[in-house]
Amino acid sequence: MSDAGVLKVRGRVLVGPDDVRDEMWVVGGRVSFTRPPGARDVTEVQGWALPGLVDAHCHVGLDAHGPVDASTAEEQARTDRDAGTLLIRDAGSPSDTRWIDDREDLPKIIRAGRHIARTKRYIRNYAHEIEPDELVAYVNQEAKRGDGWVKLVGDWLDRGTGDLGACWPRAEVEAAIAEAHRLGARVTAHCFAEDSLRDLVEAGIDCIEHATGLTEDTIPLFAERGVAIVPTLVNIAIFPKLAAGGDSKFPVWADHMRRLYDRRYDTVRSAYDAGIPVFVGTDAGGGLAHGLAAAEVVELTKAGIPPLAALSATTWGARDWLGRPGLVEGAPADLVVYDEDPRADVRVLGAPRRVVVDGHVTG
Repeated sequence: MSDAGVLKVRGRVLVGPDDVRDEMWVVGGRVSFTRPPGARDVTEVQGWALPGLVDAHCHVGLDAHGPVDASTAEEQARTDRDAGTLLIRDAGSPSDTRWIDDREDLPKIIRAGRHIARTKRYIRNYAHEIEPDELVAYVNQEAKRGDGWVKLVGDWLDRGTGDLGACWPRAEVEAAIAEAHRLGARVTAHCFAEDSLRDLVEAGIDCIEHATGLTEDTIPLFAERGVAIVPTLVNIAIFPKLAAGGDSKFPVWADHMRRLYDRRYDTVRSAYDAGIPVFVGTDAGGGLAHGLAAAEVVELTKAGIPPLAALSATTWGARDWLGRPGLVEGAPADLVVYDEDPRADVRVLGAPRRVVVDGHVTG
């Protein structure tokens, strides 16, 4: 990485979808649209500049088996950074990654604490596995450990029924979400199936991850309440493989997973058309590789979301939703530069020319 100094970004700076500037300056790691007086030894970067991409569902410090060591977590964060992702909402991790906050060369992370799941109803070594009467206490704990978010596991395979099933009774969900809100935290939940959604939304949840179980009955409810979804389509792509592995033991579950997969694009497009906020997330860090935010944007367009809206879902809109600045005066200079206009073709996002973190040009 080069040292942060005076950097000039010249070409087209996409401050917003309709706010395009010809140049931008980075001074002391901060954004400025005024040429600094007496600027010398200026480094210049040319191209189409965007705010650093957002992956709103990413797990740094986690792999398919559970928590990882610091060197592995660093490699995960670097992979995301080099692909242009500079803001991560870590939607559940058992690892302590606070040390990343002291690193100027790595993405910024908004943490949701550790997953909170029902006993034996989630991936081993990932979550606090508890019973419903403990839910409020654990939400209190993780709200204090996180950065304004708490992550619940809303549904999972119920071995008793052999199918996906909701994990929490309605009363406990209501009390837990109320507790998180009392502490100033928002709540999100992993949900594949249909039957967990209404209780969570009516209880006041703020976001649903995956949301493959949305139907014509629950989509209007989400839209009315302003509940966001993070579809993680690059992860939903593995549903057929998961289903094939469960055919012999849980055939009902396997068939359900295939049906959710088959309608995934229709589900996301219907949600978007209804006015539900949709944001980019990959679910990286479990069984999925890091650095896939650009691929998720492409998936959203395959679902029928307009390219500019899909682009906003990982840039301007996503940053507004998470309460973090984009390319505005005085903000940390976290940006990605491309050779071509990503508004014309979102596939451009997959090939960043330069990545700038806190004013440092990587590479």
